[in-house]
Amino acid sequence: MYPIKFIPQYKYRLWGGQKLSTILHKSEVPEKTGESWELSGIEDSVSVVANGFLQGNTIQELIEIYMGDLLGDSVYERFGEEFPLLIKLIDANDVLSIQVHPDNELSKKRHNAYGKTEMWYVIQADEGSELFTGFNKEMNKEDFLDHMEANTIESILNREKVEAGDCFFIPAGRIHATGAGILFAEIQQTSDITYRVSDWNRLDKDGQPRELHTDLSVEALDFKHYPDYRLRYDKNLNQSNLMIDCQFFTTNILPFEQVVDKDYSDLDSFVIFICLSGSCQIEYDDSKRVEFGKGETLLIPSILKIIRIIPSEKTEILEVFIKTKPSE
Repeated sequence: MYPIKFIPQYKYRLWGGQKLSTILHKSEVPEKTGESWELSGIEDSVSVVANGFLQGNTIQELIEIYMGDLLGDSVYERFGEEFPLLIKLIDANDVLSIQVHPDNELSKKRHNAYGKTEMWYVIQADEGSELFTGFNKEMNKEDFLDHMEANTIESILNREKVEAGDCFFIPAGRIHATGAGILFAEIQQTSDITYRVSDWNRLDKDGQPRELHTDLSVEALDFKHYPDYRLRYDKNLNQSNLMIDCQFFTTNILPFEQVVDKDYSDLDSFVIFICLSGSCQIEYDDSKRVEFGKGETLLIPSILKIIRIIPSEKTEILEVFIKTKPSE
């Protein structure tokens, strides 16, 4: 096996823009593209291989054939033939709806599906950009519904000014919305379940108000107030720096300007690389190489344990995997 690239799947969104093309250099991006699904096992949006002898096969077909060699034996035992993560690049040219995602327990009960815990890494942000995550004070169901009735939800949301490099962990149950002018990478559980709490009185492309899911949202929401909603992390050069370690995924950031050797012998998982800036070559099997550049996503099969990363310039990548013994 070899490091695998997939064909990006561009998704129209009312709030989409053109940064996937202008900043991440993706080709043939339609207007108002809000999301590029880089790696997906979601039904009706299953990723297709773009490179090598497996070109044209889906990620689903690869799992059926290679099982633990692709995913890692422990990951395969845990998730079976469903790829457990969804990787997106998102261009929020306008503010997104205020929303919340259910956790595994609620999703299983309501939808027979996984919940949606996610993280955001800001690749670029226009000056003054902000996002919303969590509440700015302790809340309860009754107060929340009062604000819904009065159309004052925005007043109880925690606001965060953002710039490139900011990172936010958004566990299932946390209310959130992305503001305008933000380009970011999203790593999440394989789930496409979203409850829309509010949409700023916005109309869809047909001039109709978008559907809200108030009743569904209330049971899913975490009403607690937290002292800090940002992820704090180191950014030491030429090594992996931990950003988040949760039961669903672990994410590191790797900024480098010299050759980096990675040994995944103790990791029973696939590894996903997301290139945030720069370019490099991924060397495997001693001398075989794959080119890898800004805006691209790469899947390293679990069976490939020794990887050498050779930069062409200063480069930053996100490194994502699933631990054998997940953290709580």
